[in-house]
Amino acid sequence: MRIVEKSKIWFGLSIAVIVIGLFVGLINGFNMGIDFTGGTMMQINIGETIGVEEAKDITSQFALDADILHAGEEKQEIIIKTKKDLDNKEREEIFNAFKEKYNLQDEDFRQAEQFGPTMGKEIAQKALLSIAIASIGMLAYITFRFEFKFGVAGIIALIHDVLVVVAIYGLFQIPLNSSLVAAVLTVVGYSINDTIVVFDRIRENLKFAKKPDYAGIANESINQTLARSINTSLTTLITIVTLYVLGVESIRQFALPLIAGIATGAYSSIFIASPIWVIWKNWEKGKGKYRPA
Repeated sequence: MRIVEKSKIWFGLSIAVIVIGLFVGLINGFNMGIDFTGGTMMQINIGETIGVEEAKDITSQFALDADILHAGEEKQEIIIKTKKDLDNKEREEIFNAFKEKYNLQDEDFRQAEQFGPTMGKEIAQKALLSIAIASIGMLAYITFRFEFKFGVAGIIALIHDVLVVVAIYGLFQIPLNSSLVAAVLTVVGYSINDTIVVFDRIRENLKFAKKPDYAGIANESINQTLARSINTSLTTLITIVTLYVLGVESIRQFALPLIAGIATGAYSSIFIASPIWVIWKNWEKGKGKYRPA
């Protein structure tokens, strides 16, 4: 399979997804979750395990558009998170609705609090700092083990993965919350591992090349690792998709960006990182002949 010669197609596809997604997100506004907007949190002991939809049937009466999470050792408590700033009277009305349906006592209203967007902003800032530190560390490691050009190509592929995931959230107006931050950090580690496998094969094939044809070596290396990349990504995706389909709301919020990120990471390892390395190597060699087809 000739991958590198068609790099213009792969780059164009990625740029289109990123630009369209970010454009839609900026025009319509990203759907910021409660972690980034602030709001009200209520915790109620139901005394039994109830489904998320069952709880939402009650909260929908108050037009909360709330996130429902389970708490407690036996998942008999629920946590209601909403972007609305509810006063004491409104909180009491919501609790009374649960109290009436499940025959609760006043002490079953565990706690309620209001919080601002500061926590979400702090999470985002620390996530960006973590990605920056991790990128510098990975660049240093790949440069030491391979060469600087491999490191830069790998980091560009990582930035590509993060931008594509954020673009998908903007395009489909999926709520941005702390689960996305955790998932992106996970994807960064997963994606670079797949990229390093391809780079390692390229390095080995370079040793036996009498006259380096960088595009040919990259294509050969990608084809040699293609089955491994696809199988690894598919088995991971099957597990995560299962979690998304069968999991509770909090698990689904974490699984969704993982699905997008792992699929994007597999794509970038094959179609983005290696072509960038080839273009740089040919430019450095001064051929002046190679152009993305």
